[in-house]
Amino acid sequence: MTYVLGIETSCDETAAAVVKDGLEIVSNIVASQAKIHEMYGGVFPEIASRQHIVHVVPVLEQALAQAGLSLDQIDAVAVTYGPGLAGSLLVGVNMAKGLSFAAGLPLIGINHLEAHIYANWLDTEEEILFPVVCLIASGGHTNLVLMTDHGQYQPLGQTLDDAAGEAFDKVARLLGLGYPGGPEIQRVAEAGSPESIDLPRAWLRGTSDFSFSGLKTAVLYLIRDYEPADDLPVADLAASFQWAVVEVLVEKTRIAAEESGARQVLLAGGVAANALLRAQMAERITIPVLCPAPALCTDNAACVSAVGWFKLQEGERAAWDLDVIPGLSLVPPENG
Repeated sequence: MTYVLGIETSCDETAAAVVKDGLEIVSNIVASQAKIHEMYGGVFPEIASRQHIVHVVPVLEQALAQAGLSLDQIDAVAVTYGPGLAGSLLVGVNMAKGLSFAAGLPLIGINHLEAHIYANWLDTEEEILFPVVCLIASGGHTNLVLMTDHGQYQPLGQTLDDAAGEAFDKVARLLGLGYPGGPEIQRVAEAGSPESIDLPRAWLRGTSDFSFSGLKTAVLYLIRDYEPADDLPVADLAASFQWAVVEVLVEKTRIAAEESGARQVLLAGGVAANALLRAQMAERITIPVLCPAPALCTDNAACVSAVGWFKLQEGERAAWDLDVIPGLSLVPPENG
C-alpha cells in the first residue's frame, strides 16, 4: 500500500487529502472560501492567498487525522504548482516543500488540469480504456484533449476567450444570482424553459475550440434592453443560457471523440458537476461517458494525490527549486 498526501491551493479552496494506491480516497478535506468572495462576484486573489495561509495547517492536520495516519506513514507529497493564482499556489507549494523536506518524502509537482482528469480514477469500479477524450471545463479552463496513456496528452481544442465556468459566473452576476454561478444557474434554470430565449452559439466550425464571450454579451444586452426590468424572466434566461453552453460542450466533445477514435469520454472540472451536461453527454455520445462524483469535480486534493501516485510509480520527483507556474499548460508548447 502506498499513501500519497495531496495539497491543493490553486484558487480559493484549501484542500488536503490522502489517497491509497492512486484509487482509494482515505481522506479528503476542503476548506472553501466561497462565502468570503461572494461579495466580489469572483475570487479576490490577495484575500484568497491570505486565507490559504490561515487554513492550510488545520486542513492538513484534519486530512491526516481522518486517514488515521501520521506523516511518517505517508510515502510521498503531491502539490499543485499551476495553473492558478500565483499567491495561492505559493502557499501550497511552500507547505509541501516543508513537509517533504522535514519527513524525507518524495515531492511531486502536479498540474491542476491533469488533477481534474484523474478524479475519474477515484472511488470507482469503472475501467478506463485508452485512448480517451477529456473535456476539462471549469471557472478558468475549457479544454479538449486526447489522452493516449497516463501522462500522455494531445491538445484538441480550448476556449478562445471566457471559460465555460467563467461564463456561468458572469451571467449569474448579471442575473443577480449568487457565487459561484454554476450551481446558482442550475438551480434557477429548473423553473425555466431552455427553448424560451434564442441565444447564440459560437460553433467555430472545423475546430474543437470554444468561445463563450459572445453568449455572455448577448445575455447582457437582453437584460439591458428588457422592459420593464422588474419582469425580467430570470429562470428562462438561466435555462436558455445553460442549454446554450451545454449544447456546445456536448457537440464539440462528441465530434472530437468520433474523429479521434476514442474509446471513452472523461469529464473533468467544476462544470462537469452540472446535471444537464452530464445527462446530455450520456444521451448524445455513443461511447461510454465517465464523470467523477460532483464533489470530486470541483477543486480538491484527492485528485492531486491520485496523479501523484501514478507519477510516483513512474519515478517522477520534483526538485527543491519547484516553483509555481500560474499559466501552466497541460501540454508543453514544444510538444503541442
